[in-house]
Amino acid sequence: MKLFKNVQGNRIDPISHTLEILKNYPNVQMHIGTDSQNVGKKTKYVTVIAYRFGSRGVHYILSKKIESVNKDIWTRLWKEAEMSIDVAEWLTHQVNVRVEIDMDYNSDESFKSHKLIAATKGWANSLGYKVNVKPDNQIATRAADFHCK
Repeated sequence: MKLFKNVQGNRIDPISHTLEILKNYPNVQMHIGTDSQNVGKKTKYVTVIAYRFGSRGVHYILSKKIESVNKDIWTRLWKEAEMSIDVAEWLTHQVNVRVEIDMDYNSDESFKSHKLIAATKGWANSLGYKVNVKPDNQIATRAADFHCK
């Protein structure tokens, strides 16, 4: 099982948690996203599973991973996509649910992350996922960004 926690720091089983939410809110929208940040000699990755209840708010659970610093921005950004897709694949194979993947990449060509959109979005789309990039909805990556700091 993948280790996820709620914002209070309590361990959460993502499978039973997702099933409970689906039971109570069958129309919930689910988003998965990862963000990262280099802090000192470490790179912190945070992956979020966000549950959006229409216009009534968002609830999320998160998983943190800390590794040796990754100075290569391309490798670090690619790993964000890998981690999000891995969680999406794992969760959707355990629970029959549709999820969207939020990627913290910018559609504006002046940003470095723009160069990764075609490859990572194509990969996720080929697996059946809808992908959101900036400036589209960034529900999961906004939460992940908050916990990276």
